Amino acid sequence: MAVKPIITLPDKRLRQRAAPVARVDDEVRALMDDLLETMYAAPGIGLAATQVAVPKRVMVLDIAKREDEAASPDPMAFANPEIVWASQETSIRQEGCLSIPEFFEDVVRPARVRVSYLDRDGKRQELEADGILARCLQHEIDHLDGVLFIDHISRLKRDRIVKKFGKAAKRDIEERKPPRRTAEAESA
Repeated sequence: MAVKPIITLPDKRLRQRAAPVARVDDEVRALMDDLLETMYAAPGIGLAATQVAVPKRVMVLDIAKREDEAASPDPMAFANPEIVWASQETSIRQEGCLSIPEFFEDVVRPARVRVSYLDRDGKRQELEADGILARCLQHEIDHLDGVLFIDHISRLKRDRIVKKFGKAAKRDIEERKPPRRTAEAESA
């Protein structure tokens, strides 16, 4: 298992739609393990493969500590997850994202969902969820579809966030550039 770097906005790979996995094999299980280790190290409660620049429909969740600080880890791994049903009833809750650090906004989502997926053994499963589990499932599946939580907020707020991360990325690039060699420096 390995902790992988999490890509952040404005990285264009976050907008890439992930490809389904053909089957859950040792390589996919290793990816699930790496995602869990990366998520716990971040720390977070969900992580999609696209967030570590792997365009495969694989994601992990562990909401146990979020709901109860004394809880033991309860990792969940999903391959090819798809929302097959969503309630008409909605809920509003603040969301954040490891790929958009330090930003939190209220997001409206269906209150309950049913998700079809392949488990670690490659067996087809269905899970009906509400509360934080439903929200996390929707958030991570959005990642696999190239959608970010900021796509569910007002355009004005989204544009401000994207602009801020774009400026920060540009500043980081400038700081990493070697100093320019000038004619004066060459003659010295």
